[in-house]
Parts: sequence; C-alpha cells; structure tokens
Amino acid sequence: MAQAAREQAAADLLFGLLPPEQAAGFRAIWDEFEAAETPDARFAKACDRLQPILLNHAVGGGTWTDYDFDEGKERALTNRIALGSPALWAAAEAVFVDAVANGWLKPAPARLED
Repeated sequence: MAQAAREQAAADLLFGLLPPEQAAGFRAIWDEFEAAETPDARFAKACDRLQPILLNHAVGGGTWTDYDFDEGKERALTNRIALGSPALWAAAEAVFVDAVANGWLKPAPARLED
C-alpha cells in the first residue's frame, strides 16, 4: 500500500472516532493540507517538510548518515518547502550546508556540464 493510501486510511480511522461535526471540520482542514492549494496549506506543508531536516541536523545526521544520503537527494525531496515559505527554504539550505560541512550529509554529486 502506498504512503498516500496508508495516510488516507489512517485519516479515515482517526476522523471516524470523532463526533460527526468535529470530524467534518478536522477532515476539511486535513484535506486542505493534503491538497496544498492554499497559502496556509503550503506553509503548513513547508513546516512539515522542514521538521525532519531540523531533527536530522539536531542529532548529528540521523537518517542522513543511516542511509548515506546526499545533499542533492535531500534537496530534491524537500525543495517544495520554498513554495510555502522562501524563508524556511533559506533556513533549510543553511542546514544542508552545515550538515555537509559536518559530514552528516554527503555533498551532492558533481553534475556533468553539457
């Protein structure tokens, strides 16, 4: 089962535990977050994507070192942060630079010029 389907199933279960009016309100907020079509939702997504970056940095590499991750892969997975908040993306970029300098995140592979 894909991650999106697992999250959808978990949301159905959790929201199903709530009284109907409360469930509908929270479900609408969650659906807005998932769609990322509003400025608020894009900002929330940016915060959500920044959190693991900060955690990996705080623990000296975390899953970056566990899985031998490189800066290019991490940037590709998280560059949507910039859509929700250019300031948060700038903070993420500073974390990447520091993580590479500390050896927690491998440098991005050199790209061949055309």
